[in-house]
Amino acid sequence: MRLDRFLANFPQYNRQQVRVLLVQRRVWVDAQPVIDPRHEVREFSRVEVDEQLLQAGRPARYLMLHKPAGCVSATRDPQHPTVLDLLPPDLRDDLHIAGRLDYNTTGLMILTNDGQWSRRLTQPRTKQAKIYLVETEDEIGAHYIDKFRQGFYFAFEDLTTLPAQLDILGPRSARLAIVEGRYHQVKRMFGHFDNKVIGLHRESMGPIHLDPALAPGAFRTLTAEEIAAV
Repeated sequence: MRLDRFLANFPQYNRQQVRVLLVQRRVWVDAQPVIDPRHEVREFSRVEVDEQLLQAGRPARYLMLHKPAGCVSATRDPQHPTVLDLLPPDLRDDLHIAGRLDYNTTGLMILTNDGQWSRRLTQPRTKQAKIYLVETEDEIGAHYIDKFRQGFYFAFEDLTTLPAQLDILGPRSARLAIVEGRYHQVKRMFGHFDNKVIGLHRESMGPIHLDPALAPGAFRTLTAEEIAAV
């Protein structure tokens, strides 16, 4: 919400008073004076007027997790351990998963309570590439490359996947960049060639790369630079 509209929602301030408060630099957002009425106020923002607290905000959390095989991308599951079970209890509240991974897929996973930020990272329209290392049962032919670039028709969804980049690394290994996250998308793409995916590991999402120092199951907070890059 715009700052001027946020302030005008309080009964003690009308629009004229809001303009005066801003001009006189009496409005502080996240410990900084703000004069721009269009400044965005979010659920995480701390807003004060003349040292009177109007909104305390809540801490935004951005975590990078090295997902191991054998856990589900869910906040709760009655049968299997979840990725949230890998975190201390005091960090789990209100987190959601930005870009799920299958049960046995490993690699980079992002957990956050900032929905607006996570949508920028995961929605296809933002064109943030997700990079995977893929191992297959059979050899990967050079003719795969053009097909991945053209896209695959998925009858169940009645859609054609967006262009993807496939780089062949070895007879049965490749690096794949996609900008979508359809159900079992990578496995279905290789399934077009009747080639089973036997190993899948996500290396990066957009500008965020899996920290090589993180062992499977370990996590860390994203840096300010990583957060701002999305």
